[in-house]
Amino acid sequence: MSSHAAVPDTASDRAPVPDTASDRAALPGTAPDRRRWTALAVVMTAAFMDLVDVTIVNIAIPSIERDLGASFGAIQWITAGYALAFAAGLITGGRLGDIYGRKRLFLVGISGFTVASALCGLATGPEVLVVSRLLQGAMAAMMVPQVLAIVHVTFPAHERGKVFGMFGAVVGLGAVSGPLLGALLTQWNLLGLEWRPIFLINLPVGIAGLVLGMKYITESRAEKALRLDLVGVALVTTGLLMLVYPLTRGRELGWPLWGHLCMAASPLVFAAFVAYERHKTRKDGSPLVELALFRVKSFAAGVAVQLTFGVVLGIFFLVWTLYMQIGLGWSPIKAGLTGVPFSIAVSLAAGISVQRLVPRFGRKVLQAGALAMASGLLLYIWMAGRYGAGIEPWQMAAPLVVMGLGMGLIVAPLTDAVLSDVPREHAGSASGLINTTAQMGNALGLGLVSVVFFTVVDEAQPTSRYAVAGVFADAFRNSLWWVVGVLAVILLMMFALPARPGRHVEGAEGVGATGAGVPGESGAGAHSGTPADREAPGDKGTGDGDTAGAGAGAGAGVAGEGEGERQPVLSR
Repeated sequence: MSSHAAVPDTASDRAPVPDTASDRAALPGTAPDRRRWTALAVVMTAAFMDLVDVTIVNIAIPSIERDLGASFGAIQWITAGYALAFAAGLITGGRLGDIYGRKRLFLVGISGFTVASALCGLATGPEVLVVSRLLQGAMAAMMVPQVLAIVHVTFPAHERGKVFGMFGAVVGLGAVSGPLLGALLTQWNLLGLEWRPIFLINLPVGIAGLVLGMKYITESRAEKALRLDLVGVALVTTGLLMLVYPLTRGRELGWPLWGHLCMAASPLVFAAFVAYERHKTRKDGSPLVELALFRVKSFAAGVAVQLTFGVVLGIFFLVWTLYMQIGLGWSPIKAGLTGVPFSIAVSLAAGISVQRLVPRFGRKVLQAGALAMASGLLLYIWMAGRYGAGIEPWQMAAPLVVMGLGMGLIVAPLTDAVLSDVPREHAGSASGLINTTAQMGNALGLGLVSVVFFTVVDEAQPTSRYAVAGVFADAFRNSLWWVVGVLAVILLMMFALPARPGRHVEGAEGVGATGAGVPGESGAGAHSGTPADREAPGDKGTGDGDTAGAGAGAGAGVAGEGEGERQPVLSR
């Protein structure tokens, strides 16, 4: 065995491995760590746990509302709080892994995520649950960015295509199984715990991941890690809070003056953030956001699309759950099974979009996806109005399938389209920013539910069960009209994306993109925060595994097959 690839048999004896470890493993005559597949299983399980935890909560929201007496504002924060904390910590979590070790941060993240899950499951009130969800999102931000970074330094280049294919399958499984698992656990009411098992189920998984991770994951650090930008994190988080908090609480408090002032002042905070990032760039070259990226037209437009699409997902998935379970009075399992055609359609469309459609039709594939989603929503609006409280799951299948196909056409190629004109040295920063933006959009969309959905419910003030069904149907339809309008804006913004299919940009892994099916989840593709875009001799251009990311959204992943193979992306 070559000294470059030698790995001690005892985990405690392993020295931190720089980013070049994966490159060395690709050299002829070297042997990769034989424990790498166990390490892969550990990090994939952690990513799966995070994905499931995002999708599993929505289906249990009505049960949480009844059991804890949670207000509609608290319901929004149970979901939006996780997304906000995850978005705020994503890039910083990656950089902490670069500085202090990816294994160490992964173990800290999975430990904290497990503890936060226990706190969620034992919450005695909505306030405790909201705080626990914030902690859970923050810990996920420590854990998730390490996943692809660990894969990159653990596997040689010629194995990464297969590994990312497996990763995509796991992500797809998480997308489909999350709502069903949440429905089953809530419906079964194990030990009289109602919704609590959706969080407590993470305990054995998290503990096992911690124990196995300590033994099988090899430590690694970046040779030239970027510095932390805590001021930047504080500014962008404050600006987002000044938007989201008044949106979620303002309706219940009668839209007080302070809420309007906060929302009006939030652009000033974001302006201060931009000014500070420019200063940070000049000072030490390690800003939270690489502002130079926004000089690339396709990237700036793509980030805007990603943010706005996050708003779409944030609104739709929450109001959909409220409509089915509170409005129509469906059981969790009935609501969960209703979403299966949607998940299948997303996975199918995601699978063919990157491999077959994008190479021929370019950005028209994404635009067709936006049109399909809007068409499905319009069909849903019509059916909800026609059938009212008597609508059945099979009647929802057609609009959900059309919407799912459209969503699959968007999320799979979108990340690569955004990255297509980005210079190689900025590929990692761009990828991390895309994923962070998706989470921010999701949090903002969840906040807007108060405006587009609950305002209609408040104005009607239904008193009977039948009246509740009618009012919730009206609120649902009103929300979908808003979503259609946002999709129309997205369709126009897509004209700024690259038009024609081309070859993959330098510095991006052949993983292509992942599919979708998880509302608001950015996948495990956050950049670890370092410009580690090197290629090993013999790598044949696979690029960097932790820079391109797994794309925004989650679902049926599309990975490059074999060594050096690249998926087509959009280029001019």
